[in-house]
Amino acid sequence: MKWYLKGWAARMIDLNNLNPPQREAVLQTQGPLLVLAGAGSGKTRVLTYRIAHLIESGVPAYRILAITFTNKAAREMQKRVLDLCGEEGSEAWVSTFHSCCSRILRRDIEKLGYKRSFSIYDDGDQSNLIKRMLKEADLDEKIYPPRLVKSVISDAKNAMQTPDEWLCAQRDPSNGTNRKLRDLYEHYQKALKENNALDFDDLLIKTLELFIEHPPVLDSYRDRFDYVLVDEYQDTNRAQYEFVRLMAGEKRNLCVVGDDDQSIYGWRGADLRNILDFEKDYPDARVIKLEQNYRSTGNILNAANQIIARNCGRKEKVLWTQEEDGEKIGWYEAVDEQDEANWLVRQLEFLGRQGVQPGDCAVLYRANAQSRILEEALVRSGIPYRVYGGQKFYDRKEVKDVVAYLRVLANPDDDVSLARIINEPRRAIGESTVEKLRAFATETGRSLYVATMDCEEAGLNSRALMSVMGFRDLMAELFAARFEKSAEDFVEAVLEKTGYRQQYMKEKTDENQQRLENIQELVGAVKQYEKQNPEGGIEGFLENVALVTDLDSMPEQSSIVTLMTMHMSKGLEFGTVFVTGMEENVFPIARAIYEEEQLEEERRLCYVAVTRARERLFLSSAGTRMLYGNRQMNPHSRFLDEIPARLVERLGRLRPHAGNVGQLPDRDPEQRGRFSQPSRRPADLGIPGVSRGFPTTRIQPGAQLFSDGDRVSHRFFGVGVVTGVTGQGNEARVTVRFERGMSKTFPAATAPIVKT
Repeated sequence: MKWYLKGWAARMIDLNNLNPPQREAVLQTQGPLLVLAGAGSGKTRVLTYRIAHLIESGVPAYRILAITFTNKAAREMQKRVLDLCGEEGSEAWVSTFHSCCSRILRRDIEKLGYKRSFSIYDDGDQSNLIKRMLKEADLDEKIYPPRLVKSVISDAKNAMQTPDEWLCAQRDPSNGTNRKLRDLYEHYQKALKENNALDFDDLLIKTLELFIEHPPVLDSYRDRFDYVLVDEYQDTNRAQYEFVRLMAGEKRNLCVVGDDDQSIYGWRGADLRNILDFEKDYPDARVIKLEQNYRSTGNILNAANQIIARNCGRKEKVLWTQEEDGEKIGWYEAVDEQDEANWLVRQLEFLGRQGVQPGDCAVLYRANAQSRILEEALVRSGIPYRVYGGQKFYDRKEVKDVVAYLRVLANPDDDVSLARIINEPRRAIGESTVEKLRAFATETGRSLYVATMDCEEAGLNSRALMSVMGFRDLMAELFAARFEKSAEDFVEAVLEKTGYRQQYMKEKTDENQQRLENIQELVGAVKQYEKQNPEGGIEGFLENVALVTDLDSMPEQSSIVTLMTMHMSKGLEFGTVFVTGMEENVFPIARAIYEEEQLEEERRLCYVAVTRARERLFLSSAGTRMLYGNRQMNPHSRFLDEIPARLVERLGRLRPHAGNVGQLPDRDPEQRGRFSQPSRRPADLGIPGVSRGFPTTRIQPGAQLFSDGDRVSHRFFGVGVVTGVTGQGNEARVTVRFERGMSKTFPAATAPIVKT
């Protein structure tokens, strides 16, 4: 191997740090490769070692492209590559899809009629633009909610549909509402271009447009990159799929890593078929499974395996670990949501007395609305917590205002940002004045900024004209300062000359103090960016801001309890996890119960939630729950039934009485030891199938002995015949051919099947 290449300093990667399947995935460098990486199986290690191995083998780092979904994941991957390779690894392109596309567009977007200084609009910017369009078209926001319009446009882009193609794909293309939505989509795209702006979806769509309309651009990137690696492939949508396919080209050195069992973003365009059909796209592809889990205890993994085994649309894999079984999974049946929240607090307090740190605990729920009652209980108890998925730092008003100033100064065509700051802080420029300027801009074919510069021609009254002229002179002064100062000093100049910071210093209130602290935090962010990217400037900082997500800012270590939705928990891990709201119509959600594909995605979401836990997993359900203003009484979730009873400890259960509302027995964990002692009757334990007509035979670990030809029954797949048994002990697996036509392989010791 060419370990003596420049920059390596006699460094060699140690493949002994990898298990056999991981090592195979690293060494298989030629041709298409699919790595099915189960939860906690070390996929990031495989990706980084694969990059390091390629570099060590003589591949220049700049010829390697590695793509993932979050900035946090990209930073972690880049850091690990640098740890393995030294500075040599810094030349590899390791980025998110959106960052990669933005980088490509900054170089060549002029070929599509945009300027390189384009803005990237976030959700708020998009909503403001759509609201303005609805107003101009005299359309009622109640009939055409901006959120709905934005969702329709985003879904169409993810499916790579033009406005006309989207309309044709509807069940009733002649429907008046559909035709209006089609027109709004078309006008929205036109407005974006007039603002020299792209939204998140456009970053991909415009890159594909650039590649298709200008083949030499695509060829230049295909020539540059010899190897393409993609993380979280199960989350790709059609546009991302096409981007990967085009970049891989004829070299076909494409490695995709993912887990079909963790595909939980179908609602935002992710297409599970991309990973399931990889071998159809690349018939000569190698497939390697990573099934050894390094995160969770045996009981948690067994529960996860049993849950996900019910899904049909998946590639067979079974997680296993060399660790101990660990504690059983706790299940608490609460009377209602208040009782559930109080139990959560008691359990957290008990764990704290046992030495468990709050920062190693996470509380997960299906919908954001479920957090309110949990937060109230935590506040009363004094347990510190943070909700992730709430307002992001860069969505706070004062932060968005300052960023809007910077965006206008970087991209004067950005009308949305200009409208935001023209009267911020207040300078007597009202909405009617802005509308006159906007009408003047439209009439003369100018941007709102240019109209402001030529405000004398806009027909404003004298008072409004003086105010606008003052704003014009201020912006001209700031434009000059932009080229004279460092990024940090420039932001300070904006704050000083606009008086933006000063307005919050006039009155000392807690709210104003918080705003001032956020402004200072923004200045610190600019300083940090400039230190890490000396050549990036304000334009680079703005791009970095546009591509930040809430999870990207989540600290690696926290000292407080984390509350988040199950969707947001993906990719994270905690020592202790509470999964709340385990009831039918809550989780799985009501609309998924009668749709097989949606139900399978809900089950994958449950699998993701369960596998976030390293040591302790608690599940809770409520006999009755107030949610969305309605009191509901739902049976406990089917996902609870799918966990073998032997893996579960009942921490308290409903006692039915009049009115079908339950009372709970002694529930204080310190009064009765670590867990309550459950009843051993099958009906009490909730063995899968008892209440739904499935077999009630209780199978003990190690007691399941199968032979070829045995007829067996599975609660989901039905009746089948054993066609093979391999391995011994904990490694033993049984393969069953079911009458429905499919074959499935299960771990023999925990197989959810019984002999018939």
